[in-house]
Amino acid sequence: MTSLTPFRQLFLGGARSGKSSLAEQAAKNSGLHVVYVATAQVSKRNEPGSMAARVAIHKERRPSVWGLVEEPLALSQVLSDLDHTPCCVLVDCLTLWLSNHLCGEEDDMDSVLEALVSQVGQTRHHLILVSNEVGSGIVPLGELSRQFQDYSGLMNQRLAQVCDEVTLAVAGLPLSLKK
Repeated sequence: MTSLTPFRQLFLGGARSGKSSLAEQAAKNSGLHVVYVATAQVSKRNEPGSMAARVAIHKERRPSVWGLVEEPLALSQVLSDLDHTPCCVLVDCLTLWLSNHLCGEEDDMDSVLEALVSQVGQTRHHLILVSNEVGSGIVPLGELSRQFQDYSGLMNQRLAQVCDEVTLAVAGLPLSLKK
């Protein structure tokens, strides 16, 4: 196995902010083989503008030579498994991963989040993470929506601490928050 200096990047932004495109460009610029980890779950109830349409757009943009792992829940394990191969891993998107957990079985989100942050902190490859910034709006009324907003904010804060670079995407433009 070839040695690789670990490097962690976090791309944050609102919906349609350009964060995924910026992260994909960073992956291309890494000069490494890229493994794309998709966390989205597409249901059978596809409608125009639905998750299936968004996934299709992301698939069209990705180079065909990139590897693909589709994993909606066991992200920490996937990252651990990929540590054995020098590559650039691009995870899109952490807030979908979080939603999958919150809407699924009764997971202990504090433990699940701790496992992710720990794995990201000890990763041995080039890792690029994409996550939505959802804390800039009003506090939602519903309990699940409040949990989502709270855990998203905590997740982004904790990951920003262990990442080498953090970039906020606004109108398709990168704003460096940590370098």
